[in-house]
Amino acid sequence: MSDLFFYLGLTNLLMCLVVAVPLVLGMRSIGVLSFFEPSAGPQPQVSAIVAARNEERNIEEALSSLLAQDYRHLEIIVVNDRSTDRTGEIVERLSGGDDRLRVIHLSELPAGWIGKNYALNAGAAKAQGELLLFTDADAVMQPDVIRRAVSYLRDNQVDHLPMLFRVRMPNWLLESFVVTFFIYLLTYCRPWKCPNPHSTAHIGIGGFNLIRAEVYQAIGTHEALRMRPDDDLKLGKLVKKHGFRQVFLNAADMMYVPWYASVRELVLGLEKNAFSGVDYNLAFALVASGSMLAFNVLPFVAVFLTSGVTWYIYLVVVVILLAMGVVSAYHVRARMSCCLAFPLGAAMFVFIQWRTIIVNMTSGGIRWRDTHYPLSELKANKI
Repeated sequence: MSDLFFYLGLTNLLMCLVVAVPLVLGMRSIGVLSFFEPSAGPQPQVSAIVAARNEERNIEEALSSLLAQDYRHLEIIVVNDRSTDRTGEIVERLSGGDDRLRVIHLSELPAGWIGKNYALNAGAAKAQGELLLFTDADAVMQPDVIRRAVSYLRDNQVDHLPMLFRVRMPNWLLESFVVTFFIYLLTYCRPWKCPNPHSTAHIGIGGFNLIRAEVYQAIGTHEALRMRPDDDLKLGKLVKKHGFRQVFLNAADMMYVPWYASVRELVLGLEKNAFSGVDYNLAFALVASGSMLAFNVLPFVAVFLTSGVTWYIYLVVVVILLAMGVVSAYHVRARMSCCLAFPLGAAMFVFIQWRTIIVNMTSGGIRWRDTHYPLSELKANKI
């Protein structure tokens, strides 16, 4: 048993270095939006497109922050996607006081579409801007976010500019999960490599995806993403696949999104995309979750079960993992103490993934916002 722990420890150390070194160095190269002063160049029209279904809790604050933007040439298109709460009433009231805000009410969802994707597609079809900003119905921005983002995109000849926001969570445990989740997102997407045209690295952020309208048309619009619950990320993949320039910026000090209010909400909310993240591949899911347990949970247990050289190896691994957590917490503007829950966050992620897989397979699909989407159709929309 001691030999097994020793060799597992060496493997852990090697894997930690392979992941941690590029991640730490790569994130140092990610630009921060607030560090870039906007230039005085032309301001192309921006169409901010918001899909909203039953968002009465947060949409007024989010839309108020959009209406408060100091960017002159801005139109806001809110697509009310079959809401059964006060969402429609709220957006109509807000639109009555500002002609920059237009509202589209949807009453039906065509077959072969995920609701949010259809709503975003419908909004984009009515947009007049040279630039399209796909953003969430609960994203809250400082007044100069769009002006700074457009200036950066224009001055650096960028085609697609996704930006990181701060995820606002109600307690330490959920905030810690975000820190772990962000590490996995970084490891998968490698956003520091996105500007490299020879790299397959890609990223998209649902809270802030700014894209040139002509590029959006060239990649096939949301028609190409009809049944993708991870449409934001796959939009980024299509941008890179078609050879366009993509840059990722950190705007976590300038915008935030309230995510889930409880652990239960988190578990249920991630049902829609925890399986799609591995393209509905059971073997891949098994390898991914096994790796998380072996490399992110086991070391924290092994330091209490080993001694001698093996103990020191696991101690180094734990220190590296905690350092990755510190880097993640810094970039998402979370409390540094959240890095201490790294193994718990990893275990939660594995639980959510496998619960999602079981639910998806037993129910024959995913249920999102009161609509059921067949697994066969979801699997068919490969990007």
